Amino acid sequence: MTAAKPVENAPLAAEPRPGAEARARVPAPHPRRWAGLAVLSASLLLVVMDMTVLNVALPEISADLRPDSISLLWMVDVYSLVVSGLLVTWAAVGDRWGRKRTLLAGFALFGLGSLAVLWANSPGAVIAVRALLGVGGAMIMPSTLSMIRNLFTDPRERATALGIWATMAALGGALGPILGGGLLEAFSWHSAFLVNVPVMAVALVAGWLLLPESRNPNPGPWDALGAVLSVVGMVALVYAIKHLGKDGLTGEGLGAAAIAAVALGGFVRRCLRREHPLLDVRLLRGRAFSAGIVTALTVSVAAAATMLLLAQWMQVVQGYSPLESGIRLLPEAVGAAVFSPLAPAIANRIGARAVLSGGLLLIGAGFAALFLGPRPLGYPTVAVSLLVVGIGLGALAVASAVIMAGAPAERSGSAAAFEETSYELGGALGVAVLGSVAAVVFRNGLPASDLASAGITGRAADQARESIAGAVEVAGPGGAHVVEQAKAAFTTSLEWTGIAGGALMLAAAVAVWLLTPRDLDLSEVEH
Repeated sequence: MTAAKPVENAPLAAEPRPGAEARARVPAPHPRRWAGLAVLSASLLLVVMDMTVLNVALPEISADLRPDSISLLWMVDVYSLVVSGLLVTWAAVGDRWGRKRTLLAGFALFGLGSLAVLWANSPGAVIAVRALLGVGGAMIMPSTLSMIRNLFTDPRERATALGIWATMAALGGALGPILGGGLLEAFSWHSAFLVNVPVMAVALVAGWLLLPESRNPNPGPWDALGAVLSVVGMVALVYAIKHLGKDGLTGEGLGAAAIAAVALGGFVRRCLRREHPLLDVRLLRGRAFSAGIVTALTVSVAAAATMLLLAQWMQVVQGYSPLESGIRLLPEAVGAAVFSPLAPAIANRIGARAVLSGGLLLIGAGFAALFLGPRPLGYPTVAVSLLVVGIGLGALAVASAVIMAGAPAERSGSAAAFEETSYELGGALGVAVLGSVAAVVFRNGLPASDLASAGITGRAADQARESIAGAVEVAGPGGAHVVEQAKAAFTTSLEWTGIAGGALMLAAAVAVWLLTPRDLDLSEVEH
């Protein structure tokens, strides 16, 4: 991160102490900043919850609408594809049009998309609803971060606010399956979407009344070609990651990767050459900023794959209902909810570098516990693992503070777009890369020869070795031995994914330790 420049090019020796002049230039805080934070945090909580509810609702949607495999894949993937493609564009629009306007428009689209599910009576209609929710989510996510950057002008207060913001994200991920499971036990799958409507209506009114408008006072001309390149490049990149991870080196996946490389390469070149780019890629020159991005990216990689496998393990292997599974995932949210608000204060005492690297090490230890714990793997080990991971996730509050402080207020949209894109790419990479590790281990534990001896061959054997749910379906009531073998193989795949995620976190902790300046102080840091 670049240091604050002295006013009027005065010599550094004239400063009474580091950061004093920067603090003197900090604008007065907004009087309704904490009420505004409540609106922003509540909206983030709902969006994150909605991202996890689909995993719970998908079986009922499939049973009702009978989608084919391609439609089912698009139901799952279209949200992340749309969000990833539009994050940069909407962040740039917010810098120009107004971040409050962009946020409120996102609330309205998210609510309308959720209401439209009442008319969704086909797989194509559900895909369209998910795409519309993705547009709204892409408007909301970077707007919340950039508005916090502008509401909280004091770095120490901003760090605390981002700790609360990070807590809401963690709670949303944990409460989504619980809310979804509870709704699905009482109502149809439509309820998992409709619950968003009244909350978004309240957020729209509260945001209009409480949030101030902010924008970049000198945004420069709109780069239409750059916007197209960013959308095409990001959609192609996420699509390539998902398909290369699932299907291997196929022509479709490699073609998407080539399109992503060309489009994103062109986009980065345009950003570097323009005085007012859509995305200020020069922010990555800051070591602390880059450390925050690495933290967000790697945590998402490991968490996305491991949590997806854990949800399946609880429901299929352990036999818990969706609601019971959601409740059993709560230790992670508890750890994050306790530690996230405290992380900035701890960073002020022992240093931001120690908290960032230490948080990554804790997350790695939690994931590794799945492999190193007592055998056979049981829920007590999983609960401890989730709690340790949740405590480590508190470091993300510090990462967000470093990222947002690494950009001037007028470029907060770029900083927010970088962070949110890191989460989206990390999630896609996690499912693709670590998910592939899990798939290899699962297939090795369920060899075709064993299935053939049980009378399962051909397409049925391929389906059984594709997923734990496929194995249970193919085995049927009379295949108890195959089911038990598949459950054991899936548990082993979860354990190996845990140790792979732990190794990734260890490498990330070392990288972040080397990137983060030793004397980084969140109470003084300011671009």
